Amino acid sequence: MATVVIAMSGGVDSSVAAALLLEQGHEVIGVHMKLHDAGPNSAPGNCCGLDDALDARRVAAELDIPFYVLDLQDAFRKAVMDDLADTYLQGYTPSPCIRCNGVLKFRVLMGRALALGASHLATGHYARIDDEGTLCKARDPDKDQSYFLFPIRPSALAKTLFPLGDMTKEQVRAKASELGLLTAEKPESQEICFIPDDDHTRFIREHRPDVDGSGEIVDRDGKVVGTHDGYFRFTIGQRRGLGVSLGRPAYVTAIDAETCRVVVGFTDDLIHGGLLADSGNWFARPSPEDVVHVRLRHRGKLVPCQVRASEPGEPLQVDFLESARAVAPGQAAVFYAGDRVLGGAWIRRALPPAAKVAS
Repeated sequence: MATVVIAMSGGVDSSVAAALLLEQGHEVIGVHMKLHDAGPNSAPGNCCGLDDALDARRVAAELDIPFYVLDLQDAFRKAVMDDLADTYLQGYTPSPCIRCNGVLKFRVLMGRALALGASHLATGHYARIDDEGTLCKARDPDKDQSYFLFPIRPSALAKTLFPLGDMTKEQVRAKASELGLLTAEKPESQEICFIPDDDHTRFIREHRPDVDGSGEIVDRDGKVVGTHDGYFRFTIGQRRGLGVSLGRPAYVTAIDAETCRVVVGFTDDLIHGGLLADSGNWFARPSPEDVVHVRLRHRGKLVPCQVRASEPGEPLQVDFLESARAVAPGQAAVFYAGDRVLGGAWIRRALPPAAKVAS
């Protein structure tokens, strides 16, 4: 059996994951990451506050395992909070939970786990690692979190455990109740942990107070149809809160950070034929002729596609074999072959239907 560090958030999932590791005979060490100064949770559905740290400590005591709190606030601010603000200011849509996984959990925390003498790091994510050591979807499609895990380096994946990968949420809560864990009925967190009111515009104004960002709203022909007080409060595909009337439902179709212009159009303007992305992180890279599937947002549909790049390490072109809607720069494109995660990449821009870019 192994010595395993379990990341304990203070929620039911990581609590049960810790208990399962003990049942499997592992030596288990609980670690809670202090990521920001959120203070006590003010309402159900928030996370990463003082209450969560206390709950994690109490569960560790119930399980009789060592418990440590790691202060990772500086790393979190740079890798996640600064990144969120800067990504919005680029006119992109960030994915802070993926950034947190890629940098904080499976890089920084993995390093700390190994320094504590552990051979593995475990988390309460709903995902699986198969017998060949490949990242896979969770058994429960409604809880699958493999989309958020694509940045894990293959070397780190080899030292990672996901004890909940074969369980449903109902089974996890039942197990917590059976064990008498205090987190058994604790609500799930719903919002970005450091923006508990879900107001990212307020966060950006406070985090980058020197930025104005006000400008024009234009239609697809460049005609000015309105104004806004900050382009960073919009995302691709957004319909609500535009403050313009075009005679039929309008959506954000593009954001130009240089001019502060927000472009609006109609639903057909959001249909894309592919995307360009960075070089990505791969567990098993497909050949250009292989047909695989890509997911463009959490719980988004799987779109058949082909992936190519001119040279290894070069940006990717992804050609959809079925059109996809509202491809957003800054989001993740994660590639699958059946249940297996092949890898993923950060989207740079969408391509129009039937677009072809020379390699």
